[in-house]
Amino acid sequence: MFCLLLSQLVAVKQLNIDGCQGFKEFITEVLMLSLLHHPNLVTLTGYCTDGDQRLLVYEFMTQGSLEDHLFEIGPGKEPLSWENRIKIAVGAARGLEYLHCEANPPVIYRDLKSANILLDSDFNAKLSDFGLAKLGPVGENTHVSTRVMGTHGYCAPEYAMSGHLTLKSDIYSFGVVLLELITGLKAYDDTRKPREENLVPWALPRLNKPKQFVKYADPRLRGKFSGRSMDHMIAIAAMCIQEEPRFRPNIHDIVHALEFIASRRFHPLSHRGTNAGTPSRASAGSSTASTA
Repeated sequence: MFCLLLSQLVAVKQLNIDGCQGFKEFITEVLMLSLLHHPNLVTLTGYCTDGDQRLLVYEFMTQGSLEDHLFEIGPGKEPLSWENRIKIAVGAARGLEYLHCEANPPVIYRDLKSANILLDSDFNAKLSDFGLAKLGPVGENTHVSTRVMGTHGYCAPEYAMSGHLTLKSDIYSFGVVLLELITGLKAYDDTRKPREENLVPWALPRLNKPKQFVKYADPRLRGKFSGRSMDHMIAIAAMCIQEEPRFRPNIHDIVHALEFIASRRFHPLSHRGTNAGTPSRASAGSSTASTA
């Protein structure tokens, strides 16, 4: 919900604190957002612990979440343009770079997903919901062992299987978000065909032919994108979702690559195509773009 506080529009999140885990997540979020400050992290305005109430007060993000714009587009609303998708990817990556490279000790976000990427009126992205965040490994430690938490479809395979959490776990989740931006498909959707519910297993074999993956671009883009910038985005996503964590890039390199894409004015030379191999979705028809 949201309210007007001292002439400032804010968002209020009421937490379910049933059990130890709910209270722990509340404390974690308050501590993290009190200590961490960056233009691409949501700002915590205040909190309330009155009686059994646990409220978090944030700056109000007028455009809602990335999830809203990708999967819950209302009638008459325009889908995200390719330029805004790149802008959102850059902003989310910068927020993650701050957590991984500037926070001391580094912070593992652990719940990177489209629902937790909030957007302001200019589609600047800010990471939100730090209840699952963990301090990263320090010294000679290579990982943090913890209970497996997060959202199905976004969790790195090594973390899901062993509970071993690293900075590269966040990189995998970021790659899933990039795939959502590219294809317009959810990370997990049980309404899709068998063996196509999870986006990553569906995408991996197709990413072996990156020049052909462009045909799976979100048809709502109507071909209004540069084939070259799309190729770059596909390549970054493919590196991020490598099964072996050591083969995934670090967030600094990802930010550099995305900023390169955002800084270039590639000319869209689009043509009509088909998305015959794309998991079923509500909208029909599609288009692709040739390399500019």
